[in-house]
Amino acid sequence: MSNMNLNQKVIVITGASSGIGMALATAFAAEGAHLVLAARNHTKLLEIATQLKNNYGIQVIAVATDVSKEIQCKQLMDQALAAFGKIDVLINNAGISMRAIFEEVDLKVLAEVMDINFWGTVFCTKYALPELIASKGVLVGVSSIAGYKGLPGRTGYSASKFAMQGFLESVRVENLYNGLSVLIACPGFTASNIRSVARSKDGLPQGESPMDEKNIMQPEQVALEIVQAVKQRKRSLILTFQGKLTVWLAKHFPALADQLIFNHFAKEPDSPLKK
Repeated sequence: MSNMNLNQKVIVITGASSGIGMALATAFAAEGAHLVLAARNHTKLLEIATQLKNNYGIQVIAVATDVSKEIQCKQLMDQALAAFGKIDVLINNAGISMRAIFEEVDLKVLAEVMDINFWGTVFCTKYALPELIASKGVLVGVSSIAGYKGLPGRTGYSASKFAMQGFLESVRVENLYNGLSVLIACPGFTASNIRSVARSKDGLPQGESPMDEKNIMQPEQVALEIVQAVKQRKRSLILTFQGKLTVWLAKHFPALADQLIFNHFAKEPDSPLKK
């Protein structure tokens, strides 16, 4: 199948007010696509929408959306159809992380992470799917290396991404002959606010990121890779050498992978991991 031309395609992006989502909005706008931007921060969305309209001459709507709420996900797709009459690409990007060992974490943290990362993807996909099938479009889940390998201190996050990937793989197979493409994109560690707002053991944002954000992949790079993968209708995208190595080691040398991953996360400032 030839590359997808994104000019005047309608792209719905959740979690579009910051990080990878905001970078994706800019990258798709540069391709001439029309955008439906969703996030809880409506003020920020409106600013981004105005900027993209002015810079790229495209049509953009901003829809305040909490993806953990089914009715808001349905309203998001209804507004996309009211504005543009079709949906060509859905990017399930909205997500939240956590950082606490399971023994200490409040279970409400896992519930919140699952509601946003997994159920948000399910709800948005449910109400966009008929339109994506009609347009022979692309369904995207922005997942994580944590969807291939359980990461310590991230039980809820890893569980949500494993669940997301299993769900999207099932949808892919169900629609094998409908012309629908399903992309699971795993960026690896990316500079964004996902770690600063990640939930600690009591459910409060952890604040400062435990990583040096300057030395990891930037959201603009991730966005360009995802846009190319959408155009090429790829099935999967695993970014960074570290990400590819982690997936390979987990598959072929799982015990070694466990040890290396433990050691890596134990070195973080204020790591909850102790030998």
